Amino acid sequence: MVIQNEKINQKGRFYLEVDGVVKAEMTYSFAGDDKFIIDHTEVDDSLKGQGVGYKLVEASVDYARTNDLKIMPLCPFANAVFKKKPEYQDVLF
Repeated sequence: MVIQNEKINQKGRFYLEVDGVVKAEMTYSFAGDDKFIIDHTEVDDSLKGQGVGYKLVEASVDYARTNDLKIMPLCPFANAVFKKKPEYQDVLF
C-alpha cells in the first residue's frame, strides 16, 4: 500500500490509488509556512476496515516531520486518530 502526496500551491492531498483509481484521500491546506490543516478524509467502502485511514494520517505525520511542519487536524477522523496516537503529538499545532 503506497500512500502518495500531491501538493498544488497551498493545498494538497495524501491518497491511495487502486488500479489507477483514487480509493482513499485526505485533503489538507497550508496555513502559513510552517503548518497545514487536515480538513477531510474519505476511504472507499471497498477498503473499509483495512487501516487505510490510519495510513493516510501516518503519511501526513511523516511528511510533517520530514519538512518541520505542524498539523492542525480539523477533520473529525484525523483528529480522533491523533487523540489515540500519543506518538503523533510532536507534530500537533
